[in-house]
Amino acid sequence: MSTLSTSSLRPLYKATQVRELDQRTIAGGIESFALMQRAASSAWHSFRSRWPQARSVTVLCGGGNNGGDGHVLAALAMQSGLKVQRLSLKPRDALSGDVARAAELATAAGVGFEEWHPHTTLAGEVIVDALLGTGLSGEVEGSIKQAIKAMNTASQPVLALDIPSGISADTGAMLGTAVEATCTVTFIGDKIGLHTGDAPAYTGDIDFRPLGVKAQAFFDIPPTAWRLDDALLGEAFTPRSRTSHKGSLGHVLVMGGAPGFGGAALLASQAAARLGAGKVTLATAHEHITASLVRCPEVMVRAVRGGADAADLPASADVVVIGPGLGQESWGQAMLQSALKASSPLVVDADALNLLASRWPDLRRDNWILTPHPGEAARLLGCSVSDVQADRPEAARALQRARGGIVILKGAGSLIAGPSGLVVCPYGNPGMASGGMGDILSGILGALVGQFNSLEQSAWLGVMAHALAGDEAAKAAGERGLLASDLASYARVLINP
Repeated sequence: MSTLSTSSLRPLYKATQVRELDQRTIAGGIESFALMQRAASSAWHSFRSRWPQARSVTVLCGGGNNGGDGHVLAALAMQSGLKVQRLSLKPRDALSGDVARAAELATAAGVGFEEWHPHTTLAGEVIVDALLGTGLSGEVEGSIKQAIKAMNTASQPVLALDIPSGISADTGAMLGTAVEATCTVTFIGDKIGLHTGDAPAYTGDIDFRPLGVKAQAFFDIPPTAWRLDDALLGEAFTPRSRTSHKGSLGHVLVMGGAPGFGGAALLASQAAARLGAGKVTLATAHEHITASLVRCPEVMVRAVRGGADAADLPASADVVVIGPGLGQESWGQAMLQSALKASSPLVVDADALNLLASRWPDLRRDNWILTPHPGEAARLLGCSVSDVQADRPEAARALQRARGGIVILKGAGSLIAGPSGLVVCPYGNPGMASGGMGDILSGILGALVGQFNSLEQSAWLGVMAHALAGDEAAKAAGERGLLASDLASYARVLINP
């Protein structure tokens, strides 16, 4: 298995960074209006590749540079023979600089100029959102809010320029309301806010166009995060050595399954076995032993009636997965205390996280992976779920700073915070919003930690394999009714390219 680094990942930036890249490109000799024309031309090509049969378009333009991109795109559409409806949120005489120049260009191409009003009919077969771009900082209000509502209630597909209006480019949060785009074409630098938080429900497909700007050439503007790419799986999972044996591929101990909650720990154990762990032991309540052996005889099962039964188990394991079905009563507390005494790496999930929040609020460790969903992250941080979701990137970073190790903040656009920085997973689907999915992820992570030397690399690959397995399972039979137990077999295929 090869070693990965962020150099293999796509860089992601905050809005201020992209504006700085824009300004430096202009200072390097490219006129600002020429860069605006590049953006519009790239957006037009994206439009044509997606809707080649369209014969009309409505372009809604704001008063800033994003609106300028829209004016130039309107001119290109008119020159290509489309019927163009151009609607401006600002009067013509209120436009200035490159935006005014772009508006004049569209007028010279024969495009009409119409000020938008709430009663305006959006007549084009496709609508272009060129209202706000990345400069939004507060909630959307006034005429912009009304225009967004009009786009969302129309039946036509929407192409958003740079970012759907109403989405924060830095956090992915929806600021009051946002355009529900079919496709988003984004320029110069890919934005972190397109890939996490509320954004995945609004962006549609994302088409990144760098406009000839090589962002990573500006070494003093480091990316704020990186985006995972499925090609990493083929890069990381090279053929095993012919001399591999079960003792060299990691012994995973799964600790969980309090009385009455045996399924979660069994799911994690099966996932660990399917993802290549050499050995898997399940430590669970004695009443789950028979069901566990029937379901997965490859997993070794140990009955745990109390703390004494759990005390020595972690010593023999290369990695401990603690939390699935653990509960927060005395049984679960004893299991967690035993796991925390181990020197081996930990994968901490579910009620183990809740126990950390309530009983070990200051505990920090470098060799663990914490896998909270937003509710668990809120408890660990001592804030509300809405606070976490308002700025998921900062919540993940804050939790990693406080607790150490690797933090995986689950949800749409899962985030992985570790020593190399913040990494975003763009895969996964709504069908994965069902019970047991987190248990499968924990088992996958345990298996990979047992096979890789790097917790961070295991987290990147585990989150991606989990999400992509969900996507493959959804392709096969649809999103509704997707079960956690469906994922392990698909994930196994993915790690055997």
